[in-house]
Amino acid sequence: MGRKHLGEFEELVLLFVAVQAGSAYGISVMEALAEEANRSVNISAVHAALRRLEKKGFVRSHWSEATKERGGRRKRLFSITQEGGTALVEIRSIRNQLWGRLPALGTNLGFV
Repeated sequence: MGRKHLGEFEELVLLFVAVQAGSAYGISVMEALAEEANRSVNISAVHAALRRLEKKGFVRSHWSEATKERGGRRKRLFSITQEGGTALVEIRSIRNQLWGRLPALGTNLGFV
């Protein structure tokens, strides 16, 4: 089986899941995207990305206990898997190699 593709939005969602260390859920990821990445997205887009990441094996989820604060509802909590961590390391490596090949910012980058 070949390497699984990870889009830019999925990468951001996966990074926020990793940062939140097992306490990530749809709303917390959506809020992190808005606050830290200046990305305003709706919850449906976040849930779709989380489902794709789970299908690819990059995250896993489980249901929390019901709480009074949530009106007796449970949260679906997400955590990164080993495969998801490996994917992030590979992407970071590729990006670092490419950035290392660019001339210093502020000089001519070959824009037309």
